[in-house]
Amino acid sequence: MASLPLSIGVIYRIPALLYIPSDTLLAFAEKRFSARDEDAEYLVLRRGRKTGTSHQPQPQLQSAVYTARVMLPGHRTMNPCPVYEWKSQTVFLFFICVRQHVSEQWQIWTGQNAARLCYVWSGDAGQTWSSLTDLTEQVIGEDLKDWATFAVGPGHGVQLRSGRLVIPAYAYHITARCCHLPLPWGTQPQSLVFYSDDGGQRWHKGELIEGMKTVECQVAEVACQACDPVLYCNARTPYRCRAAALSTDQGLTFKRPSSCKKLCESPHGCQGSVVSFTPTTGTTMSWLLYSHPTSKRKRVNLGIYLNRSPLNEAKWEHPWFLYQGACGYSDLAVCQEASAPLLFGCLFECGVNHACEEIAFQLFCFEDLQS
Repeated sequence: MASLPLSIGVIYRIPALLYIPSDTLLAFAEKRFSARDEDAEYLVLRRGRKTGTSHQPQPQLQSAVYTARVMLPGHRTMNPCPVYEWKSQTVFLFFICVRQHVSEQWQIWTGQNAARLCYVWSGDAGQTWSSLTDLTEQVIGEDLKDWATFAVGPGHGVQLRSGRLVIPAYAYHITARCCHLPLPWGTQPQSLVFYSDDGGQRWHKGELIEGMKTVECQVAEVACQACDPVLYCNARTPYRCRAAALSTDQGLTFKRPSSCKKLCESPHGCQGSVVSFTPTTGTTMSWLLYSHPTSKRKRVNLGIYLNRSPLNEAKWEHPWFLYQGACGYSDLAVCQEASAPLLFGCLFECGVNHACEEIAFQLFCFEDLQS
């Protein structure tokens, strides 16, 4: 198991994992000088390859840490959310830049957004990166006045079969004010996606998911036998269980989310990761894989859940434990190549005493889920 260990005065948090065909793995995280969100600094990256056999996969991440000092002056860089565009072989790394020392809670209470929507791109699998592009006005525009704050991911985005690139996100939507100040009960978190239909040249936003408080989320495309592909959204909630929402128009709108009782949340919730995959060669039906701490009481024991009928929330199976102990945020990747064994990667926060001690990386086989 490879890891980013804790150093004196340094903490790594908020993992994001991207698999690029030909066995390249990109592992992103935030470098912080404490575990607090306000103490985030910038993003770091490790590049590596998966090695070993189908039955004994071995993670191999390069020992050097590449610092991606992509930031706006006076801002901290947070929430890495990468996506790979297959046609142009381009990696887009989305993130938010948040004004220094401004907390998310302050933005929610005052209604004064301090976040910017930004990205960089790489055409050589993460070896070099472009300069920063700020999309805030172009993509969010006038709606920003009704968003107390927002963020992307964290974790990976996806490219759909249609070619659309999709970045999961959430916003704290102000629905009620008094004397120009937002009312606490009237500012609600709602998930959404940003998307591009031209290979990442222009970006747009979908509609907010209504009907339930939904925060950090990830999406996966589900191929069905009797209908067109469906975009599945799995989101964090304050309700002690996850929320799931479906879109039949590739993320422009989502149906009212439902509570997924089989996927629990800890008391204050936690980010989780979801991916879709085809279990056997020659099939078109999708299954889902989901990672999250399995305890209802605290963030411990990272589980990998399997659903063979993704449109039925009752079909989530009991988790396979990838890590036992303190854990937190995680991100999954499907390491699937033509005619090669099916492997998965997971980048996750963990530790002996608390979940912020290190970020670890582990490969596992499809057979592990069956054992």
